Amino acid sequence: MAKTFFGHPIGLSTLFATEFWERFSYYGMRSFLTLFLTATYINGGFGMSQEESLAIYGIFTSLVYVTPIIGGILADKVLGQRVTVYIGALVMAAGQFTMAYSAMMDPEAASATREFLLHAGLGLLIVGNGFFKPNISTMVGGLYEANDPNRDGGFTLFYMGINAGAFFAPVIAGSLAEKVAWQYGFMSAGIGMLLGTAWFFFRETTMNNVGLAPKASESANKIERSDWMNVVAYAIGSIVLVLGFLKIWGLIPSDVQSYIVYAVAIGGVGYLLWTIVVNTKGSTEWSRVGVILLLAVFNVIFWSGFEQAGGTFNFFAKENTDRMLFGSEIPASIFQSVNAIAIFIFAPLFTVIWGKLDKAGKNPRTPVKFAIGLLMLAVGFFVMQIGANATKGGTVLVSPLWLVMVYLLHTWGELCLSPIGLSMITKLSPQKIVSVMMGLWMGSIAIGNYMAASMMGIFNSDVVKPLRDEYGLELFSFIGVEALVAGLLLLALSPKINKMMKGIH
Repeated sequence: MAKTFFGHPIGLSTLFATEFWERFSYYGMRSFLTLFLTATYINGGFGMSQEESLAIYGIFTSLVYVTPIIGGILADKVLGQRVTVYIGALVMAAGQFTMAYSAMMDPEAASATREFLLHAGLGLLIVGNGFFKPNISTMVGGLYEANDPNRDGGFTLFYMGINAGAFFAPVIAGSLAEKVAWQYGFMSAGIGMLLGTAWFFFRETTMNNVGLAPKASESANKIERSDWMNVVAYAIGSIVLVLGFLKIWGLIPSDVQSYIVYAVAIGGVGYLLWTIVVNTKGSTEWSRVGVILLLAVFNVIFWSGFEQAGGTFNFFAKENTDRMLFGSEIPASIFQSVNAIAIFIFAPLFTVIWGKLDKAGKNPRTPVKFAIGLLMLAVGFFVMQIGANATKGGTVLVSPLWLVMVYLLHTWGELCLSPIGLSMITKLSPQKIVSVMMGLWMGSIAIGNYMAASMMGIFNSDVVKPLRDEYGLELFSFIGVEALVAGLLLLALSPKINKMMKGIH
């Protein structure tokens, strides 16, 4: 009998553990990034305001979901998913160690160099994630046949790997950063990424031929010497590209920078649409692509709320939450582990629920699951607003159970949406552009992340002010209303969207 991983292909165990370490790396630094940026110079930070740190956080967390579009194209057309995963892992490790070096430097003696290294580290993480993120998810889908009922369960198990890493990241990296020194948090994240790369290397053959370059033979089960040359060349090239870009970018006037950003954005969207148009054939494929594009809009709304975790929720944990436990103050970043441990607890339960509902012929279709996720998100924000009101304008520290409850509600929403979305992409996408469509899906998450960091500014804008004043909305209740309306609208549209899926469940 062939070896399995909880009844799934054994290759899933390889991807599970690799993603564990990659998410440990990413969520480790993400858990304390805004706290690091707002820390004073004397405490090793950059002394930024909350608004400035949220701006950097928003740009970073959005761009890490934009670059997967490029990584998906390179994997589909040239490199294959495995080579791009190796490239991404090495570049991200370099990014974490660059951030660590920035934190180690004397802030007064080398402030300009520190800032350059900070941006370089973030840039390397953005580029590396572009190579890594869409392609490891695509390989999970490659382990299953198109209509295999175990596919959703496989993605849910894979999602547990993501969140196991996300749980340990704030506990280890966040605690090291806040309690010892910021650089140790970044260093632990970099070491985690190297461990994930080593695991992927030694377990590569368990995936058979899934994720190999387009030119590879069907009997191959690992990358060839020429592929390793590509890994080295692209990794070094990515580092040189980021450093060179930052040097040149600093010499360009700000107004010209804006025009360049607009041109690149328009060109990128145009190329992506052209790739979809060329590779989508027939009314059935176009109908399914339409479902992906429509649900991507609701995906943006979900993540614009959910990703408050690393921004406003992080500041709420630091400034408004009683963090004393057994006589010691726990780091604010540790609260971000609640989401991860909740997924580890509830993901198997959701897998069982979907399975039982499927056998009974009552398993909700993808659009309904998405709608449930949005409604859970809305309830979480209404609870969060009650907790914020209990601080009495920031003068009272409230129980940590407020944040725990919100994270729990958002986790249930996430389990109804995120792994189901990944599975949907691999089922509905035209086969020639699965990684490209995965990159498109990551792009919708990118927009959601950027909106999450911009939500405070949107809420305080003159456009929203009349609505805010009329209905007495605060920031968290405002986001909750947005999620509630989106969830109800998607429920109303779900029968039509189900028909557009053309038999795919």
